[in-house]
Amino acid sequence: MSTVSAERLAGIFVEVADTMVAEFDLIEFLQMLADRTAGLLSASTVGLLLADPKGQLRFMAASDEATGLIELFQTQGSDGPCLDAFRTGRPVVNADLRTAAPQWPRFAPVAASVGFRSIHAFPLRLRREVIGAMGVFGTDSGDLGDADVQIVQALADVAAIGLLQHRTISHGVALTEQLQGALNSRVVIEQAKGAVAQAHGISVDAAFVMLRAYARSRNQRLGDVAHLAVTDFGRLPGLAAS
Repeated sequence: MSTVSAERLAGIFVEVADTMVAEFDLIEFLQMLADRTAGLLSASTVGLLLADPKGQLRFMAASDEATGLIELFQTQGSDGPCLDAFRTGRPVVNADLRTAAPQWPRFAPVAASVGFRSIHAFPLRLRREVIGAMGVFGTDSGDLGDADVQIVQALADVAAIGLLQHRTISHGVALTEQLQGALNSRVVIEQAKGAVAQAHGISVDAAFVMLRAYARSRNQRLGDVAHLAVTDFGRLPGLAAS
């Protein structure tokens, strides 16, 4: 990341800080955060988890399908770096998955088996309030330097501040209510990815790119497009296979 220009970093921080847009879409915001962070780090992918109203982490976004599946597995288990970062409010950095089984006996072997070698986890936090965690998965065992750790944690912190600020001024609509709606939409989006992938004979990652591009080009919510893909594919001209 040391070669990233200051201008590019500034642009990313502006994007992450901007949660005050009209028709704020929580899932699209988190997907943007995952994609931008992954783009900063070579040979890395990113997954994002948010806490539900009961304080349980839930998968919300990932820069690719494999990372999403591993993050989903982590939320269903009792150990993992994102769980540690969420519980303690402190980042977990430069963990080698090949030697991490004693620390995370369920998570580490599964993550290593699909090709990941290193893992870092950053809490989404504002002072003592932690609302989620961001996992950064590497396909090599290279370490993040101190400057890179500070930048990624700052991105996570800015995202948390933006989400909490949005909750405060969004006319009484609580972040927990938005999160529940986003969790419901996430289920439909996963179904829609499968439907588009099958219709076009493409990968699930490529199907997700198509869904997001379709929603953006028509200024529609990703969740709304996904719902139509599942319930009435024919109403999505240009997305449904002919």
